[in-house]
Amino acid sequence: MATVKLFAQLREIAGTKEATVEGDTVAEVVANAAAGFGTEFQALLKHCRIWLNGEPCDGSEAVEEPAEIAILPPVSGG
Repeated sequence: MATVKLFAQLREIAGTKEATVEGDTVAEVVANAAAGFGTEFQALLKHCRIWLNGEPCDGSEAVEEPAEIAILPPVSGG
């Protein structure tokens, strides 16, 4: 299991800033979170960056407790 931290639009869509999600790899955890949070979340997810325990990752990494996965949506600003 991993704690998934959500930011900006993802937090608004999911209605929470974090969730505990099961999965053996980062990609599985993210997919399980997306399945639970719906199509709007899934659509935005393809533009996000994923971090595992404070480091960028590609999704293939194994999840070992305690794990924190941050999903960071694109940010706009000036």
